Amino acid sequence: MRTKKRIRLILLITVMVVFPPVFQGGIAISGEADLTCAALSLQDAIDRALEKNPGLAAARHRVSASAERIVQARSGFYPQVYVTEAWQQTTNPMWAFGLKLNQGIITQQDFDPALLNDPSAIDNFNTLLWMNWPLFDSGQTWFGSLQADLSHQAEAASLSRTRQEIVSQTVAAYTNLVFAKESVAVVDQALNTAEAHHRQIENRYKSGLTVKSDLLRAQVHVSELEQQRVEAESHYFIAQAVLCATMGEETPGDVAAVTPLVRKGIIEKSLDEWMDKARNSRPDLVALKFQEESARAEIKKTRAAHWPSVNLNGSYEVNSDDFDETANNYTVGANVTLNLFSGNGMSARHREALHRSNEIAESLRAVRQKIQLETREAYYQVRSAEKWILAAEMSVDAAQEALRIVENRYDNGQVPLVSLLDAEMTVIRARNNLNQALKDHVQSRARLALAAGELNESFE
Repeated sequence: MRTKKRIRLILLITVMVVFPPVFQGGIAISGEADLTCAALSLQDAIDRALEKNPGLAAARHRVSASAERIVQARSGFYPQVYVTEAWQQTTNPMWAFGLKLNQGIITQQDFDPALLNDPSAIDNFNTLLWMNWPLFDSGQTWFGSLQADLSHQAEAASLSRTRQEIVSQTVAAYTNLVFAKESVAVVDQALNTAEAHHRQIENRYKSGLTVKSDLLRAQVHVSELEQQRVEAESHYFIAQAVLCATMGEETPGDVAAVTPLVRKGIIEKSLDEWMDKARNSRPDLVALKFQEESARAEIKKTRAAHWPSVNLNGSYEVNSDDFDETANNYTVGANVTLNLFSGNGMSARHREALHRSNEIAESLRAVRQKIQLETREAYYQVRSAEKWILAAEMSVDAAQEALRIVENRYDNGQVPLVSLLDAEMTVIRARNNLNQALKDHVQSRARLALAAGELNESFE
């Protein structure tokens, strides 16, 4: 007998070592199972998102591209210098005679009418260095440079807004993950309680102290909670995938959210102070103001197009048929150009610029109204969430106390089973409501900071 016991003990230990998850109660999301996942705080998630989020990376590239457009626009202030190398072979009478002149090889024999009218094929290698310098282009380059600079500042402001939006999205995704994790924990605790009650009712049924319908109702209650746990786990894994995507991860990974949902006070400011902050600090509003300035510059640019432009140009060229002997010449000059008629194209561009400026002005008005609405809404959401948390905390205490009383009364046969099950579900709802209130509080704080234009990576 002792040998058989030893064999059973050895087999049991072997199975526990080889298949440890079997003895851990299945897949768990809260508690000790988190030790196998990568611990991630809210600040870590924000930092990772700001580093790897593809939307933010794209915004950075837009800013860099706009900086290069400034260089392109300012290049119009400098002379444009080119060099070309060309080869020609021709029997065209005019071009053949001209090429010989350029090569400096004209002789008396070349004036023979027969040769002039029917020349032999001539080769020419032409090396040309030439330059064009717009001394005055009716302000087109100057206005273009100004617009490029304004565009760059607008993109920089848009980048700042994108950063804030990424932080807000990360806060929302992270708190959703924490809420999903807590929901699983709430269901787990309720399931443990329900299973204990089921075992109690089963014992009472075997002892003839309760009817079979109570036992069946308890079994149904446990099954419903198991279904709720499956659904809660599904929400957890979805929230985990959303957070990973927000952080710019190519594939979802296992992360353990370690920053709890807690209530924190906000900076004591009145609604009017938050509104003033939003009107002065919103990066998207700043970006639109730069666009408005650029549109005004475009109006001036289209007006200036009616002015004359002055260009200085020059060239130096070398011609040869075989590079043994070469001839060179140069040309310098200047020209003044004034557009007398463009088929109403210039006037249409001016009217287009006016409409574009009016469009941006109306967009600014709409954005200001939107900012006021977003700030007001977020402000009251924070205040509401704070009150909701206090009410939810009292509801949890009341629900737990009610469950304790009902449990005692059910044990004494004073209340039916349905009262006990209702009390259990009330506790679940109360705890979930508290977690929901805490999550909404954190997210509404982030929305208020985002609406005011002061949300940054140090939100936590």
